[in-house]
Amino acid sequence: MDLLAHLEAYVATADEVSFSRAADRLGIAQPLLSRRIKTLEEHFGGPLFDRSRRQITTTELGMLLLPYARDVLDRTQRLRQVAGAAGRARLRAVGVPAHCAPAALARAIRAGAEHGITLGMCELPPRERVSGLADGSLAYALVRVVPERGAYLVPLGLASAPEPEVADGGRVPALGGARRAVQLEDLRPRRGRRAELTAPLPVLTLAEDHVPAHEDRLQRAAARAGLPPGRFRPAGPAATALAETLAGRALLLCAEPFARQHGARWAPLGDRSLHRGYDVGAAPDRAGTADVPHWLVPLLASAVGAAREPGTPPGIGTGAEDVAARLAARG
Repeated sequence: MDLLAHLEAYVATADEVSFSRAADRLGIAQPLLSRRIKTLEEHFGGPLFDRSRRQITTTELGMLLLPYARDVLDRTQRLRQVAGAAGRARLRAVGVPAHCAPAALARAIRAGAEHGITLGMCELPPRERVSGLADGSLAYALVRVVPERGAYLVPLGLASAPEPEVADGGRVPALGGARRAVQLEDLRPRRGRRAELTAPLPVLTLAEDHVPAHEDRLQRAAARAGLPPGRFRPAGPAATALAETLAGRALLLCAEPFARQHGARWAPLGDRSLHRGYDVGAAPDRAGTADVPHWLVPLLASAVGAAREPGTPPGIGTGAEDVAARLAARG
């Protein structure tokens, strides 16, 4: 027995003092309403209505149970309202890179609230953002893709100590003066007596760039530029990498906002294929679709300082399966 449907028939009949009007109120046929009331009477062990007169009346049992039936239906209605509100404003986890701009993330959170969604930002490495979309632990995420396929691009460059000069062999000419693009060839050891005495500075890479496709490209580009093996080294914690950079003991491959925020000098890499490409992905819903709210995409992109690639339609995003397939195809 559908207790709620039967209680609705009981309460409507008591209110309308008519089987036909109660059926119209509920939008059901009168025989169905009569059967529900009869089933309820059998369940409670006595008649709820006196049908012996021309106009039905509620029996003593019916009057006794009526307040409790109303209470059950009222509580059910409130339960539905609370569940509906929770569904509209449920928490949705968003995977973002480390060191995003807090103000930009705040704008995304406020925009979510305006659209009835509570967004929770989760700083995660690239691979965990992809796996989070695949297993549903993330609703949305900024996902690394190759620059040519990304909707957004973050230029990478080299950060160095704020002092004008660093050790020979590690100094990047563009960092101290005009803001010109740095080529990997600029990092080759210099010829001459001093170059023989001074080891070139290592170039540290952050966790955000520990993506197979990016690492493969970087290694091949370094080899083409004639750099010695191991010149690019994965860094540990970002704070340690920054300390090494600011102390003049290393260069750091990073985005400009990250370098400027900590007082380091920065110059962009000339090779765009080594920049960071991003898409905004969504976990598939129950229907199998993976749609990203159009208002969320530019807000998340701005959090990493990304610029839209020319010719990319506004609000573009990718689903978890598509992103995972892209990364897998590129190693």
